[in-house]
Parts: sequence; structure tokens; C-alpha cells
Amino acid sequence: MTTTENPTAFGSGNAATDKFKSERVSSDTSVERAGAIIKDVLRSLADVVHKHQVTYDEYRVLKQWLIDVGEYGEWPLWLDVFVEHEVEAVHYDRNNYSGTKGSIEGPYYVEGSPKLPSKCTMPMREKDAAAPSLIFKGQVTDLDGKGLPGATVELWHADEDGFYSRFAPGIPEWNLRGTIVCDDNGFFEITTLKPAPYKIPADGPTGWFIDSFGGHPWRPAHLHLMVKGAGHRSITTQLYFKDGDWVDSDVASATKPELILDPQPNADGIAEVTYNFVLDPEA
Repeated sequence: MTTTENPTAFGSGNAATDKFKSERVSSDTSVERAGAIIKDVLRSLADVVHKHQVTYDEYRVLKQWLIDVGEYGEWPLWLDVFVEHEVEAVHYDRNNYSGTKGSIEGPYYVEGSPKLPSKCTMPMREKDAAAPSLIFKGQVTDLDGKGLPGATVELWHADEDGFYSRFAPGIPEWNLRGTIVCDDNGFFEITTLKPAPYKIPADGPTGWFIDSFGGHPWRPAHLHLMVKGAGHRSITTQLYFKDGDWVDSDVASATKPELILDPQPNADGIAEVTYNFVLDPEA
């Protein structure tokens, strides 16, 4: 991963925080449920304090770190890396879904990407077009294998240096972002590039946190996808690459065996892979 124009944790974190703040959300959680969750969180934290005999100095370091995370705008980053994968797994299981497995959305999603036809090339710079191509194709179906006409496959991913448009300087607004409209049988074929593994922003408090326990800040190369079809639940997922670096030790713990791609060279020598998305019906 290049260090040229490397976005700082402060800049990237604040961009993610500003985006999240612009999308205020709410929940219908009852007071009773909120009370049960909060009490369990505090009880679990108290158990950790007693189990490890946490010192006052360690407590003060924690307090300062919590302040730093907020000042750097890194709460979306830290929570998405270390917590979201557990929430996503619970969401899939509690709803008894049987379609394609989901994965974390991450902090770098931006809605409203340009619509593209079912067979398309992702928006990219001349620099990106010079990178090795990846042809990613497949079909969006229901649980019975019937193609869903007009389904959409929203795709976003990092470039060959591991940077995302909208979250790093010098990259066009919709670079490597698009919403592909499938054909009447749910098929799509996308030409893009294989993204690189990348470090999450690590020069701020999330990086300090990782250093404190001897971890690493790397994510394996992956494609982000949000797939939708009329009358069916949408899925948000990530697809990874077989034998890729960090697949077995993703800092975000988001990889799953069902989400591993194995591209092979086609007749023209271009890496090509097929992956079908299966959507559950809406409840």
C-alpha cells in the first residue's frame, strides 16, 4: 500500500463521523430492553475490572483514549471494526435467513452511487484502468433460484492502493462506486479491478488500541456489496479472495468461508469469477 497522499486517521475518521451524523437514526428499543442491555454491559465491564485488577493508571489511560476516539472522529471506525461483525451475525441468525450470508457494511459506504447497466465497467481513473482487471459476474435470485428482474447490485471497493473515494484526497467522487441494475433475469457482469488489502487508519486512537495488545490493522482485499430485489430483503456483504493476505486474520473479523472468491483467468487471460446472490423474501 502506497504512502502517497495517505489519508490520516483524523481526516478519514472525521469524514466517516460526519457521514454518520448526517444520517441520524433511531430505534424502537423499549426502556425495559435498553435497561437489560445496559445493565449487562456495565456488569460485564465490572467483571473485567475485577478479573484483571485494573489499576487507576490503566483506568485513566482508558478515559483519555475514549476522549481521543471522539476527538479524532473514530467511533464509526472503531465500532465497525470491532463490534459490527457480532451484530451482523446475530441479525442473520435471529431472522432465520437462509439466503446469501451478509457481512459488515463498514464506515465507507456512500449512498446514491451512479446507476450502471447490467454489463458495465466501474467508474475509474486512467490510473485504475491500468491495474489488472477483474470480471465479476453472477445472478440475483430468490430462494428457488428464480432470477429477480431489475435487482440492483451496489458495489464499492478500495483501489489498488487500498484507498476509498470520498475518504481519501485526490480521488474522483464516485471512483469504483456504482449501482448495477441487473437484466430481466437478474444477471450482471461487472468489469472492475481487484482491490488491494489495506490498513485501516492506524495513526490515531484505533491504531493505538491495536498496538496496545499486539494486533495488526490489516483488512484483506474485498468487494463491498449491497444487493436489493423487489419484495425481498436486501443484503449487505463483502466478498474476499482465496489465499489472499490477511483473510485468516482480518482485523474486523468479517470474513466467512461462504464469502471467498476464487477468480480464474478466462480465455483472454483476465481474472474472472461468478458469484450468485440469493435473497430471502421480505417478512
